[in-house]
Amino acid sequence: MKQVLQSLRDGSTSLEDVPIPRAGKGQLLIGSDVTLVSAGTERMLVKFGKSGWISKARQQPDKVKMVLDKARSDGVAATYDAVKSKLDQPLALGYCNVGRVAEIGSGVEGYALGDRVVSNGKHAEFVTVPKNLCAKIPDGVSSEEASFTVLGAIGLQGIRLANPTLGECVVVTGLGVIGLMVVQMLRAQGCRVLGIDLDETRLALARQFGAEAVNPGAGEDVLAVAAGFSRGNGVDAVIITAATDSDEVMHQAAQMSRKRGRIILVGVVGLNLMRDDFYEKELTFQVSCSYGPGRYDPEYEEGGQDYPIGFVRWTEQRNFEAVLDLMASGTLDVKPLVTHRFEVEAAAEAMDLLTSGEPSMGILINYPASEQPERIALERKVSLRTASNDASTGNVAFLGAGNYAGRVLIPAFAEAGAQLTTVVSSGGISAVHSGKKHGFAKASTDAAETLRDHTVDTVVIATRHDAHAEQVLAALEAGKHVFCEKPLCLTLEELAAIETEKSARPGQQLMVGFNRRFAPHVLQMKSLLDKIDQPKTFIMTVNAGAIPPDHWTQDPAIGGGRVVGEGCHFIDLLRHLAGAPILAHHAIALGSHPAMPVSDDKAVITLQFADGSMGVIHYLANGHSAVPKERLEVFAAGRVMQLDNFLRLKLHGWSNEKGAKLWKQDKGQTACATAFMRSVRGEAPPAIAEDEVFEVSRVSIEVAEALRS
Repeated sequence: MKQVLQSLRDGSTSLEDVPIPRAGKGQLLIGSDVTLVSAGTERMLVKFGKSGWISKARQQPDKVKMVLDKARSDGVAATYDAVKSKLDQPLALGYCNVGRVAEIGSGVEGYALGDRVVSNGKHAEFVTVPKNLCAKIPDGVSSEEASFTVLGAIGLQGIRLANPTLGECVVVTGLGVIGLMVVQMLRAQGCRVLGIDLDETRLALARQFGAEAVNPGAGEDVLAVAAGFSRGNGVDAVIITAATDSDEVMHQAAQMSRKRGRIILVGVVGLNLMRDDFYEKELTFQVSCSYGPGRYDPEYEEGGQDYPIGFVRWTEQRNFEAVLDLMASGTLDVKPLVTHRFEVEAAAEAMDLLTSGEPSMGILINYPASEQPERIALERKVSLRTASNDASTGNVAFLGAGNYAGRVLIPAFAEAGAQLTTVVSSGGISAVHSGKKHGFAKASTDAAETLRDHTVDTVVIATRHDAHAEQVLAALEAGKHVFCEKPLCLTLEELAAIETEKSARPGQQLMVGFNRRFAPHVLQMKSLLDKIDQPKTFIMTVNAGAIPPDHWTQDPAIGGGRVVGEGCHFIDLLRHLAGAPILAHHAIALGSHPAMPVSDDKAVITLQFADGSMGVIHYLANGHSAVPKERLEVFAAGRVMQLDNFLRLKLHGWSNEKGAKLWKQDKGQTACATAFMRSVRGEAPPAIAEDEVFEVSRVSIEVAEALRS
């Protein structure tokens, strides 16, 4: 299928062949009829992409600080690679989509195949969208009209926050698509409306929709007009739907407002506010959040958990429905707002129009009708090059093509000599991007079909953590060697199932990406420690960094929590260096506090080994990002080792051995992949003994469960 993508590096727009995605749990797959370009948001994205590095930095000072902190802790080379990788990722544009339901995911009710729906889907021939971000289109509303629904909901949410009553006078500043829809909805609510804009064509449309209008660009005195409009009382509310860097818009809004008036910001304007403007009149100022309640709440949007209508009357989905009802009744007329139409093949021209200077408002992109079932079956994979399957090198498929897979794992396996065959991602975009960049033969959204591919003998699993166990079992059952990026699974029940399946398949390799043990400095440490026939003491300090409590990695059911998701690395590292099984473990988390919603990512973990060694892992997410992330100290037989962030190793007490400093941080990812591929080819025994893989996985899960309890 065709999808519109933008490069963050240079702002260029391209139309790419992308495999059709699958409707996941709680999602609809929609075959697009038409999409609307959001002139405000998408113009901003295009301009940002086309700006230079210095301009990008000026627009995101918080990101610059993060980059500088990372450079201090991880080194310049690693930081440069991370920034370059981030800018290299394509951005899917669009959020105003109309089409027909082509596939229904599990857990979705109330929709049937062929239903016409509006959603916040992208500019693509097919899109997957969570059910709470979709709404059925009434029969009397055309697809072109319905494509304005999402923008209408943005405006409607601003109106709901302003809470206007019958007869109030309201100013709308900025008469773009959203502003002109706001004018009509306010008029429908019985308000008198004054529109402000610099464009006479837009002002004429506002008058056509029943508003009064003023053009400051033509020398008209906005404050005088507003005073007359409000009969000298000041306006009841101002809804700002403009996009400008100027602070004057807010100042002007405050000046024209009555005492205790309301100002609602829907657009993007300068916010260097003057205290006196708001103090003297006790004005209320509020920023409106997108389509309404539910926006950016993963439980509502991704989890499909609706808000009870008795407590939250208007959610984003119900705002969609309200806008569609206004269109169906004829109260909201968007036909005059359409200025341009493009076929999807000319989508790049549509995006170029945003920064061309040519006047535009409603820009529509049309998609060809097709026999959906046949297309879906055929286009869930895209050929990127002619396959040259060489069984002697190991034919590898990747499930998952996220940032870590694309930046670290895939290059590591390529360097290890793997023959890269197929890369799979749920949405298809990252699969195509990584596939082209790293030379895969195919990009796909169909993991099951990939596992059935007899030319693939090895599978790398780099998906979200909750998918690992099921995919590991499926890959083993399909007769594949399996490399699973940590964690192997999230529960002891899943671990038991994997152990049982693997025991029946001794000829297949199973390895987890515990890469720290393969780092160059760790190899040297292991060699030296193996010569010491005494118990050792390990102190591992991990400055893990804070992750928001609502991030998926913090969810025990999805990410498993940070100890299972990342802390397992350090349990494995100490297990490896000790060279002895873990006999006992204990963990304690930081005490709960109202300012700290998550405590199990601030923990101390102690390990007791069979040879008498002991280890302590300080896994802490409450530190500062300028401090290096990982530090390991080993005390043994009157000697000390200090490993700082896999960049510098210091040895104390070894007269004939010296530590070293690497120019680039190396956590052993490439060596880890190489060791696994050698075992796949039969050139070496398993890189990590299976009993160690299962032991570390079990301990990690038990520690995480103890911390949560």
